[in-house]
Amino acid sequence: MPCKHIAEIKNVTPSALGCEECLKTGSVWLHLRICRTCGHVGCCDDSPNRHATKHFRATQHPVIEGYDPPEGWGWCYVDEVLFDLSDRKTPHNGPIPRYY
Repeated sequence: MPCKHIAEIKNVTPSALGCEECLKTGSVWLHLRICRTCGHVGCCDDSPNRHATKHFRATQHPVIEGYDPPEGWGWCYVDEVLFDLSDRKTPHNGPIPRYY
């Protein structure tokens, strides 16, 4: 089933140089995801705090992009669809610290 939210994907500015919440609390992450609605940078579900999914639950912003490094894929939480974003990757706005 195709994603119904691809048309809603925006070019965004990353909210932080790493997981926004983990940087504030001093926590660690494994991989980063960026919200393609607002630019929130959160950690993946393999990270202890799962901030990208928490952001989706709080905002209902449907699409994230693999972000460290820009990986060229997107995921829609609503439709549970993985898709290609290799031609629409969000560039980093500085060096991303590694925490794994």
